[in-house]
Amino acid sequence: MDTPITIEEITYLANVPEHLHAAFLRVANGLHERAKYPKEKVFLMLVKMLNDPKKYAYSKNKLTNLAKTVYDLKKAGTEISLTDDGKELIYNEEAVLTLEEKEPARKNTFNLREDKLHYAVFGKEQIEEGALAQMETAVSLPISVAGALMPDAHQGYGLPIGGVLATEPDKVIPYAVGVDIACRMCMSVFDIPTDYLKREPHFLKKILTENTKFGMGGETARKYDESVMDQPEWQATKTIRSLKDKAYRQLGTSGTGNHFVEWGIVEVFENDPLLNLPKGEYLSLLSHSGSRGFGGSVANYYSKLAMQKTVLPWQAAHLAWLDLNTEEGQEYWIAMNLAGDYASANHHEIHNKMAKSLGEKPLKMIENHHNFAWKETLADGREVIVHRKGATPAGSDELGIIPGSMSQPGYVIRGKANAASINSASHGAGRVMSRTKALSTTTRSQMNKILQDNGIQLIGGDLDESPMVYKNIEDVIAAQSDLVHVLAKFSPKIVRMADANRKEGRED
Repeated sequence: MDTPITIEEITYLANVPEHLHAAFLRVANGLHERAKYPKEKVFLMLVKMLNDPKKYAYSKNKLTNLAKTVYDLKKAGTEISLTDDGKELIYNEEAVLTLEEKEPARKNTFNLREDKLHYAVFGKEQIEEGALAQMETAVSLPISVAGALMPDAHQGYGLPIGGVLATEPDKVIPYAVGVDIACRMCMSVFDIPTDYLKREPHFLKKILTENTKFGMGGETARKYDESVMDQPEWQATKTIRSLKDKAYRQLGTSGTGNHFVEWGIVEVFENDPLLNLPKGEYLSLLSHSGSRGFGGSVANYYSKLAMQKTVLPWQAAHLAWLDLNTEEGQEYWIAMNLAGDYASANHHEIHNKMAKSLGEKPLKMIENHHNFAWKETLADGREVIVHRKGATPAGSDELGIIPGSMSQPGYVIRGKANAASINSASHGAGRVMSRTKALSTTTRSQMNKILQDNGIQLIGGDLDESPMVYKNIEDVIAAQSDLVHVLAKFSPKIVRMADANRKEGRED
């Protein structure tokens, strides 16, 4: 039997109020330790109960008493909502059945390897145990070739956020790419003096608000360049075709969660030929978002399909893979790469509209994915597929952007092609607390004081993205000095995020 279930694991799945933490832990660990249920089965039971507490409250089962408490709260107007991870578990229920319930799939059943691969960990002292445990599971897959964990790593689902996993060259893991396929960074650097921020803050705020849309329902009617929608891959599969209209409506928009568009100052430290910008300070626009509803739907569909095709032990269920030699594997690969093109186009829409409103063309645009899978060759010559779930490509002569938080700086980096990191670096500062904990333990006044002290204007946003929920970006950057060379620092000044809407959920 493995370790007891913690409240952090439960609150990754649902927004359980603090006064019920003890009750949830008592029930969960009773099932896990006395009834000998695997953790993943306990988690599935809990989210199914929270999804329909009335059903469980009025039937005889192991969760009846807890379900009655939850249902009474709901009737009183307090509903315990599932997080995106909890919703994913509900969505994928069919794919994580026990082997006894899923007899037809036995021929595609795989065990984990006993000889776990060694993997490098950068900044281990600031990485939570849950993320390390998830990485241990990932490198135990029979198809795993190499792994690495970045200093911003924290627990997620399947592969930890900040995890890098290289697999056999014909195996791709949808959940190791992530739900927000091709989530990426993009920066436009303008030849405009930085005092423009002080002289024209209202104008910059105005065009930021006018040219951005956030949230799960965010759509735009006005397009700058919709040519990405003409790519033939939109007709490649039934799944992609069914999502095209929604993708078109959302082109040029951003998600919720940690997605943002912001004005700030970038300070270039040296005259690097790859960056090709003279030393100095510039007005810059930085954005973070992904492939919107299109990528999320693709991820959900093919993650479920992978778990039906590849049956793994409970702790590794979400790391099921698709074979690129099969039709479904090729379908996912096409859809993933299309999501990458679409995510890039989303950023370009925003940046082009902003540049047009500003009346300036950028001197330089820098961008990179950090939720994707690439066909690459390791230092020893082996061909692999490298999954970076919340990790930045940092190969030789690759530029990337590692953001901090709404109050901390971000950094423009040049990769050092470190073989131990599989040519990767962190994708941000990394969280130190869950969204649920952030919403229950931080205050608006605390957040506002930090923003005021740093001279930052915030449009939208909520406590789950407060600066205090993130690691210190300087510590994270210091932990990867062997992975990247820092070329420039970006300091945010006017930050736009999705408006607070806790009923809607997050999309990052």
